[in-house]
Order: sequence, then C-alpha cells, then structure tokens
Amino acid sequence: MTYNNILVEAHPPLGIIRLNRPKVLNALNFELLREVVDALEAFDNDERIRVNILTGSDDAFSAGADIKELSEATPVDLINENKFALWDRLKKIAKPIIGAVSGHTLGGGCELAMNCDIIIASETARFGQPEINIGIMPGAGGTQRLTRTIGKFRAMEMILTGQPITAREAEKHGLVNRVVPVEAYFEEARKLALQIAQKAPVAVRLAKEAVLKSFDTPLDEGLQFERRNFYLLFSTEDMKEGMKAFTEKRPANFKGR
Repeated sequence: MTYNNILVEAHPPLGIIRLNRPKVLNALNFELLREVVDALEAFDNDERIRVNILTGSDDAFSAGADIKELSEATPVDLINENKFALWDRLKKIAKPIIGAVSGHTLGGGCELAMNCDIIIASETARFGQPEINIGIMPGAGGTQRLTRTIGKFRAMEMILTGQPITAREAEKHGLVNRVVPVEAYFEEARKLALQIAQKAPVAVRLAKEAVLKSFDTPLDEGLQFERRNFYLLFSTEDMKEGMKAFTEKRPANFKGR
C-alpha cells in the first residue's frame, strides 16, 4: 500500500508508523488520519506484528489539525462526509499502540496521542488543546479523554485557556507514562514495545480491551467483561504454554493461539 503522509515500516514483531508532513509540523488532515488508521488496521491483520509504535519527528508529533482544511468545511460537509468516523476506527485497533512523542503535540495531535495505549515523551514534548484560540473546541475526543485522564479542573484550564503543558507536567498528571531525553524517546518506546511483544498476543489483546472498557462502563459491568475475557484465555494454547513454562522455570514460547 502506498502512503503519502506517513512512513510505514514492519520490523516484526513491531509495526512502526511515522507521521510525515514536516513542512506543516505533521498537521493532521483527514487524509493523514485515514492513512494512519489504514496502516494500523493492516498491522492488526498481520500475524507477524504484535505491537505498534506511532511517532512523528523530534520537533513535532503533530502540531494539530490542518486549519486550512477545517476552515473551508461546513457543518453539512462534516455530517455528510462523516470523516470523523476515522476516529471510531482508530479506537477499535486491537493491538497495543505506543506513542513515541516529541515536540508539539497539540489539538488533534494531542487527541491522536491520547488514542495510544502508552505514551513515551521526550523532554521537549508540549501537550495542549488550543482550539479555543481560533474560536472552536476539541472535536475528536479532547474534552472527554483529557478529562478522564487528568481530571476535570486541570482539563478545564487547558481547554478554556488553550495553554499547553510541558512533558513533565503531563507525566505528573498521568497523561504520559514517562519522560526521557529527546535523543532517547523513540528507543525507549521500542524497548517497551519489544517487552510487550514477548507476551501472549491474545492475552495482550484481551487485556487492552478490558482496560479500555473501564472508560465506558460502570464498575460492575466492567468486572463482568474482565471476567469473561479471563475465562476466554483458558481456552488458548498460550495459557497452557505460559503456565507450563512457569512451572518448568523457562521462558514461554507464545504463538498467539
């Protein structure tokens, strides 16, 4: 598949997607987002790939939405074309996505980062939802995911003032997993991805699914969902291999079955 706005590399067990619109600091247009989703879905269907890494450049993960594209849209255009459905497809990616983030991570870029399952940030990363500065508001999950992650009061301040926060502040508020020097953030993400890739693929997939379910359901329903996935794993070959390897004190050889 040919992509115009991203660079895609398969290095089994890892799939790597790099945003590649350097002249506009990786601004998100719908074509770029479609390519990201298409590439992630392709990796979902590739048995060699177990974990995805989504990244940009040292200067910008993504500076936000492509304002030129949005400024020409009408409400009817947005409804009829339904391009925001791409975000719904992104939410359904089954394999883990690790965000390797540096520089500007703003607006739609921040929303894209929050769709990752784990975020490793460089010390230069800046996170924000500055849409209020141009007379709009976040429209791809910013008001919902940011609030669920860092809490109402901090999210309200960020969204209503449009002011970004530093990587260290983001780490303090639970928006990123860890902050490392700019020269190390991608390698740190790669090491973590390889660590996860060694685990049982079906268990990883169902565990991710259960964690995400906690955002959408009351506790009792979430616990039932978790238990169902737990039971399902007892039908897998990997469960038997994992427990046998544990008792034999050797590394497990997980095959995703």
